[in-house]
Amino acid sequence: MAEAADILIVGGGVVGLTLARELVARGRENVVVLEKEPALGRHASGRNSGVLHAGIYYAPDSLKARSCLRGNLLLRGYCQAQGLPLVETGKVIVARDPSELPALEELRRRAIANGAEVELLDDRQLAQVEPAARSAGLALYSRLTAVFDPLAVLERLREELVASGRARVVTGRAFLGLSGPRTAATSGGPIGFRRLVNAAGAYCDRVARAFGVGAEYRLIPFKGIYRKLRPGAAFPVRGNVYPVPDIRNPFLGVHFTRSARGDLYVGPTAIPALGRENYGMLRGIDREAPALLLRDAALFATNRRFRSVAITEPRKYLPRFFHADAARLVHGYDPRLFARATKVGIRPQLVDWRTKELVMDFLVLAKDETVHVLNPVSPAFTSSMDLARSIADAHFAA
Repeated sequence: MAEAADILIVGGGVVGLTLARELVARGRENVVVLEKEPALGRHASGRNSGVLHAGIYYAPDSLKARSCLRGNLLLRGYCQAQGLPLVETGKVIVARDPSELPALEELRRRAIANGAEVELLDDRQLAQVEPAARSAGLALYSRLTAVFDPLAVLERLREELVASGRARVVTGRAFLGLSGPRTAATSGGPIGFRRLVNAAGAYCDRVARAFGVGAEYRLIPFKGIYRKLRPGAAFPVRGNVYPVPDIRNPFLGVHFTRSARGDLYVGPTAIPALGRENYGMLRGIDREAPALLLRDAALFATNRRFRSVAITEPRKYLPRFFHADAARLVHGYDPRLFARATKVGIRPQLVDWRTKELVMDFLVLAKDETVHVLNPVSPAFTSSMDLARSIADAHFAA
């Protein structure tokens, strides 16, 4: 007989783990989390910037807006209760020139509507919070933004699940499709299930299609590269310094973040990538690359905002363009202090192929005995514990 799970969760990133934790807390038994990699955190959940977001950027009627601030408070409380690294850095979003001031005001409006604690700072006040930050006269200060250690959170979640006796986290085992009714084919043999949750991150669209869900969506990966302050060097950024983003696109722009370990990073970019795991120049490019190129070409021809990203972002592979972006945010920026970081991330961005528009919100779709968490991009880590509660309420109440 096939191995069996009451609830099978495909994907051992933070969305899958926090949902498993929520279900166990509600008394569910035999929850199995399936992770294709030999260890947790090999992809988006372990490669993000570790910023605990505070609900500033998102349209007030969106799932991101509803879940981000609540998720911030839940994850903040979890780190504090578990003794995990959490540094209350705050964040400033700076207007780089006067043309960005209206967008900064729109961010303030959204933040207030979402319940975030923000205030506008003039240059004198900005210098007290972030002495190195530069602006065109105004910046937005977020008090509830913090930084944490993503890998430490993932490991503690895994430990909790194992200790419960009600859940298992199975690594090194990939979901391959369906081998029969309510039976998943995996690289380690079949697993029967009563319910299934798709929390597969960059592969969420593929898993969804195995169940006839999400055929109208396509996935476009974007590569985020970083630079890091050299060992022994100093630069006076205390926490997070962000630019005003183009809120019509889901990217936040190159920014400064001091991690929970004290390292100072600059990035990430948003370069269209040629693979879901295309972390190097060539590494991670596979046979899907031609299809991704065709999708990029279709969006380039039809979507003006994507076309702008596709033109401007790839040149940031060249240090002079990357450094030029960074230098607009701070005083005294010295490119020689910042070396290429080993950390590279992939944003698995969903596109509605009917409209050729990038999906701006999380999507949670259900069909029969399955639930699919689609477009799990930033601020998914911050939102994860609140998302887990809402998914459990909506789909596992009985």
